[in-house]
Amino acid sequence: MKVSVDFDVCASTGACMQVAPEVFEVRSDGYLYVLQEEPGEELRDKVQQAADMCPTAAITVEG
Repeated sequence: MKVSVDFDVCASTGACMQVAPEVFEVRSDGYLYVLQEEPGEELRDKVQQAADMCPTAAITVEG
């Protein structure tokens, strides 16, 4: 699975970080960082839920 974020539309709300902190992090600079672009299969449900919760639909999960 590959996770990508469209940073042009990302609002850095942190909703994804609340669901999958192993993969997403909003740092003190106010920007979202993807900690694992290819997380393990065990994180699929969390990553998909984070993508579904994204208010700007900036997260894409492939594979």
